Amino acid sequence: MKNKMQIKTIGEPILRDICAPVTDIDAARKILADMELCMIAATGAGLAAPQVGVPLRMFIIRTEPTEDSEIIKMINPEILKKSDTRVPHEEGCLSILGPDDYPVFCDVMRPEKITVTWFDETGAAHKREFDGFAARVIQHEMDHLDGVLFVDHLSSLNRERVMSKVRKRKA
Repeated sequence: MKNKMQIKTIGEPILRDICAPVTDIDAARKILADMELCMIAATGAGLAAPQVGVPLRMFIIRTEPTEDSEIIKMINPEILKKSDTRVPHEEGCLSILGPDDYPVFCDVMRPEKITVTWFDETGAAHKREFDGFAARVIQHEMDHLDGVLFVDHLSSLNRERVMSKVRKRKA
């Protein structure tokens, strides 16, 4: 089945919007199924609803950077707790592409561990602690729900390095 969703890129206003809570789980389930196809096709580690033009508080993530890793769909997620320990790790974004049409990467400092609550696509509530790769991807996708992009966490020098690559793509 061909996926009809298109990933929005930096500069599109929806990427800066604060998303509304999901109120219809059935509708969310259908959107999340399409988002999963879109994320897999783009070989992404995560994808937030606003990245495909849907201004709702939900996203999908891989728990590991492998194609066969667990995929979790989160509806109305909330981070309850963040560790004091912050670690740098390279991040990219399917909405921030360079001249080769691949994500541009840069190190971002984020809490190492987080505790999250969310609802899945059946409406069941979950609470779980994440660390490492999954914690990073969740925080990245949570930012999308609040109109924040990973470049907003960078120093002005690193932000300019990333954005110069983005501008080369759009030229």
